[in-house]
Amino acid sequence: MKIIICGAGQVGFGIAERLSQEYNDVSVIDTSASLITAITELLDVRGYVGHGAHPDMLAKAGADQADMIIAVTLHDEINMVACQVAHSLFNVPTKIARIRSQSYLHSHYSDLFSRDHMPIDVTISPEVEVGKMVLRRISFPGATDIVRFADEKIAMLAVECNDDCPVLNTPLVQLSQLFPDLNATVTGIYRNEEVIIPHSTDQILAGDLVYVVCEHEHIRRTLALFGHEEQEARRIVIAGGGNIGFFVAKSIEDLQPKTRVKMIEQDRDKAIAVSDALHHCIVIQGSALDQNIMMQADVPDAHLMVALTNNDQTNILASVIAKQLGCKSNLALLNNPSFHDVTKSLGIDAYINPRAVTISRVLQHVRKGRIRSVYAVQKGAAEVIEAEALATSPLVGTPFRDLDLPDGIRIGAIYRGEEVIQPHGDLKIKAHDRVILFAAASAVRHVEQLFRVSIQYF
Repeated sequence: MKIIICGAGQVGFGIAERLSQEYNDVSVIDTSASLITAITELLDVRGYVGHGAHPDMLAKAGADQADMIIAVTLHDEINMVACQVAHSLFNVPTKIARIRSQSYLHSHYSDLFSRDHMPIDVTISPEVEVGKMVLRRISFPGATDIVRFADEKIAMLAVECNDDCPVLNTPLVQLSQLFPDLNATVTGIYRNEEVIIPHSTDQILAGDLVYVVCEHEHIRRTLALFGHEEQEARRIVIAGGGNIGFFVAKSIEDLQPKTRVKMIEQDRDKAIAVSDALHHCIVIQGSALDQNIMMQADVPDAHLMVALTNNDQTNILASVIAKQLGCKSNLALLNNPSFHDVTKSLGIDAYINPRAVTISRVLQHVRKGRIRSVYAVQKGAAEVIEAEALATSPLVGTPFRDLDLPDGIRIGAIYRGEEVIQPHGDLKIKAHDRVILFAAASAVRHVEQLFRVSIQYF
């Protein structure tokens, strides 16, 4: 595909990196010459210094032949105008815009982004997506990652298997026999820095990171099965009162009123604004790296420190200091991928990767076939995919035991109507079923083929 990305910041760089790795023809536009120089030196992309919403820049980047434009500058209005220009002048088929201001995304104005008004096919709000991820991690502390699919009826959990995991060295096929009423399927294993697509005879080993697809109502039981029965935090300290921090604090106030939340924000004006907007959260103005401020926020008695500032180093240090002061656990927002591999040694219990969240939203529109949702794991080594089966799909009508799935693919659940169905030998996929599967990066093209519209369909 030929793709134009407007914006070479952290979000734009992450998207360009992933799409160029998949051999797409990627062009990036940004007003910053230094950002364009950096991105073209590090990635196999073309760079253009200029304004992403200007017709002459889009023309220079090849918008007349583009399949998609992804506008992810820091300014909503530039992103919207870039999509409008791409539509009106160049007829670009797919237009994706980053929208940060929630006033544009309010449900009352849902008709704003339509072909008759502002022709944007997909809006992405990284701050909201990351905020939702943080809330899920707070709700289910035993999971190192959690994403929902199929109208939130199905979840994918990433679970660490420690030495005390009850199901170590147990063949996967026996898990279904031992827990027949548990709707959960192990679909992937990350072991020794390698993603493995397991077979039913494979076993789970200590140190594995296991990817499990389960019915939403069975999340806690699934976590307990793997030895994780951590209690949900009731005393939380948030470092950072930006868009993500405010979203998380406001959501906790609305959804979990019994949870006590305190926030630390360094900027005085922002601290006052956040304090005025929240009803029960106590906002303390000061640095999250100041131990005196930490003590004022009662960090030693907190169950969880959530570090959500715009600075990775601040998030790391605040998390480490909190643990040293007695906070039971921490969760840090880390944009820089180089920090992800050393989180354990730094004393970080869990982290959120905002790039992965944003890139996953984009990938579902890059993927061919009836792909409804995509979530990339382990820096793109594998993907969890939700796809709709068409009548012409080779998956339809054949019992599971007779399916000849390509290597690198394991199906985790079927969503039919309002029912979540665990795969078993006699099950047959029907047309319009939504299939949630785990696929190694090398097998993604096979997934696209399985769910593409065949010429026979017409």
